[in-house]
Parts: sequence; structure tokens; C-alpha cells
Amino acid sequence: MGLAHALAAARLGKRVVVIERDAFATGASIRNFGFVTVTGQAAGDCWTLARRSRDVWSEVAAAARIPVLHEGLIVTARHPEAEAVIDAFLNTEMGAECERLTAEAARTRCPSLRAEGVTAALYSPHELRVESKTALPALARWLAEVHGVAFRWSTLVTAVHTPVLATTAGRIEAETVVVCPGDGFQGLFADRIAAYAPTRCKLQMMRVVPEHPISLGSAVMSDHGLARYQGYADLPESGPLKARLDREEPAKRNNGVHLIVVQSADGSLVVGDTHEYGETLDPFISETLNDLVLHELDAVLDLGTRRVSETWIGTYASADDRWRFTDAPDGATRVVMVTAGCGASTAFGIAEETIDDLFGRNAG
Repeated sequence: MGLAHALAAARLGKRVVVIERDAFATGASIRNFGFVTVTGQAAGDCWTLARRSRDVWSEVAAAARIPVLHEGLIVTARHPEAEAVIDAFLNTEMGAECERLTAEAARTRCPSLRAEGVTAALYSPHELRVESKTALPALARWLAEVHGVAFRWSTLVTAVHTPVLATTAGRIEAETVVVCPGDGFQGLFADRIAAYAPTRCKLQMMRVVPEHPISLGSAVMSDHGLARYQGYADLPESGPLKARLDREEPAKRNNGVHLIVVQSADGSLVVGDTHEYGETLDPFISETLNDLVLHELDAVLDLGTRRVSETWIGTYASADDRWRFTDAPDGATRVVMVTAGCGASTAFGIAEETIDDLFGRNAG
């Protein structure tokens, strides 16, 4: 979110400084899939901003020499109830340019799909995948080198009274200030953030290495994604699918398991994830929860022998009644928070909105 706002402001010709408390990026976007997702985002502004953000990601990736490792998304169906959700989705505005695939056509696109079990699939051409742990540092370097954005790493902002910021590195003055606190609720503007009642979501992620090389070709999801991602799950046709999954796979449903698989340049797969919610979440990885994700992975993909080389935890802000908010403590200050797991997929669009609001689209 911070880098997206830096880009939007720099494109208006503003002098920009990014102040970051850590020595390098370690937050939610680094710990997730690097998967810029459009299809399946909630109808309305979330989907619209994801489409815009995807276009900006394409521009930035080319300019900053960030490799796009693959494009598109295959959402598999193993139950007739899932096929009904796919059909309903294709009849919405969000289904434009997407298509329903037979099981055979899906395996042509992704040969690693299991020959048994998968009965149909949804294909979307809109998504792209970058390696988040290298893409975000590359984005920061490009902002500095090409757009003149100044970075103050290992610097904590202790107070904001625009146009003055107090930091651990001294006083900084700025015409406007955008605060992007991630899932930090107790720091800057804690009272204003509390009014939106955010909590935290903890997810578990893995890197899986197949013994024999495979080419995934696109991101892969499964029936559980159709029952969880709001673009599908809010459709009336999702009711029977949710009921079936609740009945037949309650452990996965109760732990927020849904499958996303993306591929890295070395052939390994980033696989997730689970969802636990609370104000404070323990820092420990549950093997039981990872096993639920791996069970779903093996139900969809035939990888042969595989091993888990890494596993890690991510956290992000969450809220029951909204997926984001922008708060205005005053006319020159904004607090921007995504309260869902779609920050990397929507940030560029949100940032353009924020900067347009602060300066006007044609400001110099």
C-alpha cells in the first residue's frame, strides 16, 4: 500500500518520501502469494480496483524489470455444485473474458491436474504472478531510481501533525501524509482506526517442491475458493456448494482452508492457505492445518513425490463489514487500510483514489 501511494503521488510530479520502520519490507504482501487476483474479488469497487491494479502491475513489472512468472487462473470443480457456481459467475459482469473448461481442456492448460476428480474448471486470463519477496524490493528500487522517491528505512514515525511528522530520525515536513499501517492498530491514529473495529487474520503458507519438474502454467484454485472468494461465494448458487463442503469437509471449512497454488522461477510452488481471526494471534505453525492444505493440494494436482521446503505465517487486517477504509483526520492526512487479503491486488487502484482525492487528478 505504501509503495502504491508513492507511485501515484510521484506520477503527479510530487516529491515523495517513504518512511518505513523496518530495514526492508516484511509485511503481508511479502508473505503472501505474489498473486494479483481479479477474478473472484467481491463485486463492486473491490473487483473494479483489482482490474485497475492488475493493469498498473503490468506496467510497473515491465518498467521495473520484475518478472511476471505466469498469468491466468484455473479454478477447478470436483462437485456439480461447484460447476453451478462457475456457470452463475460466467453470467455476471465479472465473468467477461473468462470461460468454462471441460476437464480435458483444463488438463491441456495445466497437465498436472489430476485425471480423476476434476470435472470442469473456470479459466480467467486476468491474473498475474510475481515473486513477492523480490518484486517489492525491486519496486522500491525502481521508485527511487526512476521517480526520485526517497526512502527512510529503519525509521519509526512517532506522531503526525501534518505538515510535521516526528520520527526517530528527526522531524520531516510534508504537504500531505498518507499512513498505511498494515495490521498495526495501536500506533498512529489508533483511536480513529478503532472506530472501524478491525481485527487480524493469520494464515499459513508453504513452499512445496515436486520431485519431478512440472509447469503449472497459471495459478490454480479449487472448490473451496468458490465457496470463499466473495465474487463467487456471494452468488445465490454458492449455497449448495457451501452446504456440501460444510457437511463433507468441516475441518477445512472451519479453518478457512482454500487452495491457491502459484509457481516460482525455480519450479517450486507457493501453496496456501488457512485463516484464523483474533485481536492477537499466536506465532506458531500448526502441522495439522498445513496437512489440511496439502490434502486439498493433492486432491487437485498430481505432483508425485513432493516435499515442503518452507512454511511461514502471514497476518493482515480484517473486518466483518468492510474490505477497506480510508480515514481523513484532516484535509491533508489520510489513513488507508485494507481489511481483507487483497491488498497487493487492489493497492494501486486504491492509491490512485487517495492521491486524486488529496491533490486532484490534474494537479502538478
